[in-house]
Amino acid sequence: MLKRIDHAKDVPAGEMRVFTVAGTKVSVASVDGHLHAFDDTCTHRGCSLAQGKLNGTTVTCPCHGSQFDVTSGAVLRGPAVRPVRSRSVQIEGEDLLVEA
Repeated sequence: MLKRIDHAKDVPAGEMRVFTVAGTKVSVASVDGHLHAFDDTCTHRGCSLAQGKLNGTTVTCPCHGSQFDVTSGAVLRGPAVRPVRSRSVQIEGEDLLVEA
């Protein structure tokens, strides 16, 4: 099920924004003209990934440096060992819809 969370233009290129989707914090990253949605909570110690650094399709957690691929949620570098949940994202008109 997709849920409308905001306007697609509210996520500028090369940046991330956090939204609440069905009670869960979800980051949406804009990379190379594509939007990627993933759970905002690092699987290592629960820090907000949106407070970290986005470099291409890699987000680095600000707390302990774990890195995740924003396109799939996969762990690229620990100490995290579990991926973050990747979510479907769509644009309908100007609306941003994310999997709940």
